[in-house]
Amino acid sequence: MDQKQLIKNFNRCIDWEDKYLYIISLGEKFARLPEALQTKQTAIYGCQSQVWIQVQVEQGKVQLLGSSDAALVKGLVAVVCLLLQDKTPKQLLETDIKGIFSELGLQQQLTPARNQGIEAMVKSIFKQVQALEMA
Repeated sequence: MDQKQLIKNFNRCIDWEDKYLYIISLGEKFARLPEALQTKQTAIYGCQSQVWIQVQVEQGKVQLLGSSDAALVKGLVAVVCLLLQDKTPKQLLETDIKGIFSELGLQQQLTPARNQGIEAMVKSIFKQVQALEMA
């Protein structure tokens, strides 16, 4: 699923309850980082819940796998990963996640702590992608 499809599906949701259920379903479907990879190296600090995201570059495209111990956060991990993966590192680093979350209404709907968690996820992904680019 790409960014356009995600936004299209999200906008089809009738109300916020429907949107939250959609986010949770995305987490069940796409946030599949195996437990063996849920380590200190993949942990994202700054989130209320436990979050892990693995970043790799394969054939010039960023691949992301993530998970969380909380259903809604797992869905938000999936949203972030879906918005950023399968891009070149340059494209990923130019992606305005805050703008997309604002367009979806998520930035306004989520608590400040959840928004800080998303910011921590994105910063960590960007930092890891930059490090992989320099390696």
